[in-house]
Amino acid sequence: MQLDRIGALVAGGASGLGEATARELTARGARVTLADLNEERGAALASELDAAFVKTDVTEEEQVQAAVEAAGGLRLAVSCAGIGWAERTVGREGPAALQPFETVVRVNLIGTFNVLRLAAAAMAAGEPDAEGERGAIVMTASIAAYDGQIGQTAYSASKGGVVGLTLPAARDLARLGIRVCTIAPGLFDTPLLAGLPEDARRALGEQIPFPSRLGRPDEYARLACHIAENAMLNGEVLRLDGALRMPPR
Repeated sequence: MQLDRIGALVAGGASGLGEATARELTARGARVTLADLNEERGAALASELDAAFVKTDVTEEEQVQAAVEAAGGLRLAVSCAGIGWAERTVGREGPAALQPFETVVRVNLIGTFNVLRLAAAAMAAGEPDAEGERGAIVMTASIAAYDGQIGQTAYSASKGGVVGLTLPAARDLARLGIRVCTIAPGLFDTPLLAGLPEDARRALGEQIPFPSRLGRPDEYARLACHIAENAMLNGEVLRLDGALRMPPR
């Protein structure tokens, strides 16, 4: 897929991995629509990039549908919206609370599927290119899907669900000429880690075999664009982690 002038939707596009992806897509000539709950940041970034912005809760069907429609001629959707939560299954005060677990799964897994299904339906209505391709969808998991640490039951379960979603979704959509891949990032320099002291951030980066630093959001963005451009990437989960395997804690 050639990215120049295509319609591209980035869910969670106002910050972190999504913002970097929106910037990279814009630099490559795509017409970008940002979908995010952060209206102030999303609108400001959209203005900077000459992109569109739709305030979107990825778990709400009507809001995601509005973002998909705003994208117009949609060919690429990248899902970066997600939240985290840390709590032991049984702690000092008893069992983990159920509601936070449900919320994390709802945003990270159900929200990802919501974007997937509605974006794919819009792509399916479009005309295929010379190779029969109508679009590509990139989802975001995490190495926590494989190496979940103590306290990460909710987050790991939600991201493991995205990993499990990837291949059957790719097989479902193959007949329509729509590809599906997932990126599983390791430790990246995103707002999730921004609040940590610099020495703590440095220590996290030193855990990574090579390069021994936190990943940069633009490295995720370039991989997302490469997935879109490489037609043989389909049904795959790509770890982007510098060979990191997370310890239990």
